[in-house]
Amino acid sequence: MNSFAFYNPTKLIFGKDEVEKLKEEIPQYGKKVLLVYGGGSIKRNGLYDRVTGLLKEIDAEVHELSGVEPNPRISTVRRGVEICKNEGIEVLLAVGGGSVIDCTKAVAAGAKYDGDAWDLVTKKAAAEEALPFGTVLTLAATGSEMNAGSVITNWETHEKYGWGSPAVFPKFSILDPQNTFTVPRDQTIYGMVDMMSHVFEQYFHNATHTPLQDRLCESTLKTVIETAPQLLDNLESYEHRETILYSGTIALNGMLQMGYRGDWATHNIEHAVSAVYDIPHAGGLAILFPNWMRHNIDVNPARFAQMAVRVFDVDPEGKTDKEIGLEGIDKLSAFWSSLGAPSKLADYDINDENIDVMADKAMANGEFGYFSSLKHEDVKAILKASL
Repeated sequence: MNSFAFYNPTKLIFGKDEVEKLKEEIPQYGKKVLLVYGGGSIKRNGLYDRVTGLLKEIDAEVHELSGVEPNPRISTVRRGVEICKNEGIEVLLAVGGGSVIDCTKAVAAGAKYDGDAWDLVTKKAAAEEALPFGTVLTLAATGSEMNAGSVITNWETHEKYGWGSPAVFPKFSILDPQNTFTVPRDQTIYGMVDMMSHVFEQYFHNATHTPLQDRLCESTLKTVIETAPQLLDNLESYEHRETILYSGTIALNGMLQMGYRGDWATHNIEHAVSAVYDIPHAGGLAILFPNWMRHNIDVNPARFAQMAVRVFDVDPEGKTDKEIGLEGIDKLSAFWSSLGAPSKLADYDINDENIDVMADKAMANGEFGYFSSLKHEDVKAILKASL
């Protein structure tokens, strides 16, 4: 493995009714709170009333930024930054899923920056400081509740980029599986695809001798694979929601990738697709990832074979590593399809009309991918295979 330094200062608060801890956590950072949330599901399920009631108990002055999009937009971030600067906001609270948290990170950093927050997303400027913020998670998916990454879309220019900074680790994150009971079936499926994709992005790397990291990744994948069908049979199972919620956090809080750097090319391609078509992020990943795998299996067939055997129980007897790996990829595709995830871009009415546009956007910063560096023709080939 490679040399590494691990840093994660987020306080994780996990369990039933732990939202009550807001009364202890928020006052550590201030009284003027910006409450950030999405399309209103937290009002329908009662979480909004509970959170605002707790904030009232500690005499917080609450301002709101609502309507955060599934692919959070820079226009919404700018609106939040303006509120922070005009109202002297001291602490932010994200109540929602990864999109709400990603938006909150950009607002928190933008509030301490003199220019346009889009500069931070495009890395024209570094986010050196940010307002403190906490989260109350309502969707198991992105791991944004315990990392310093964020993805923001500029719908006016059809650009979507990931960015990050140590300044935007959440100060605390409260994870109560009960708050995920009302997540619809399709969003539950997308969340599980997303967390598995995060593990795959880290699993495919070029470092040597990573036996423990490999097993940690494989066990996380196996846990999701075993739990997913049971959860979809009973969306209000506390035990299964609990397992999936924790899996999503572990999948992308940095613990799995100590000692190497994962690939992350598939995420970059998906960002280009959803920048043009605004499709669900995990839906795009479900379509693209198996095709990225097939395109790159010759880079290290043994790596794919290991995944196939250990994660998908492929019988290796009498087969080459490539044959084993391809069988594993087919099993992955079949598993995601069995959950109800899309398998081709046509499922979103996407044809080959904008293949070049999407490939150009994916290539905006040059060749990418740490397991296998992709060129323009590689991206086009993966997109065409995904149609």
